Amino acid sequence: MITELHTERLHLRKMKISDSSSLFKIWSDPDVTKFMNVSCFTNENQAKEMINLLDDLSRDSKAIRFSIIKKESNEIIGSCGYNAIDFENGKAEIGYDIAKSFWGRGYATEAIFSLLEHGFSSLKLNRIEAKVDPRNANSMNLLQKLNFTFEGTLRQYERVDGKFNDLNIYSKLISD
Repeated sequence: MITELHTERLHLRKMKISDSSSLFKIWSDPDVTKFMNVSCFTNENQAKEMINLLDDLSRDSKAIRFSIIKKESNEIIGSCGYNAIDFENGKAEIGYDIAKSFWGRGYATEAIFSLLEHGFSSLKLNRIEAKVDPRNANSMNLLQKLNFTFEGTLRQYERVDGKFNDLNIYSKLISD
């Protein structure tokens, strides 16, 4: 499985434990985690645990998560990746987060576009999907900009903080 992707402004590198301090700063921001299926992090050990969990999934080729590094400053500004890869059915689910101070600058679009290119060309996927909280307008706009198709709402699909939440599902096919 690939461990690095490059775009014009970004370097996507497989997450490492040494990224935990930078990722903790992002994942401890309630505005960033508001629509994620995790609670806002309160200490750096939570970031380390998340990185270890994602690394275990990566070893089994079931997922891979990248730290998004801004080339110009070598600063970690978020994360993205394939949250679940199903090679048998040629599909993957993607996820992403960007530090609030970098919102609105096209970094998420650039990072996700590289995941799409890699997923369709190198991983030979047929379908890439994303599940989004219906209140997350920024994420839905990003997916629409990348020509994902809205397929519908998964009603009460996941439990977050004891409450069942709906998720909208978007997909992009290799033939799109």
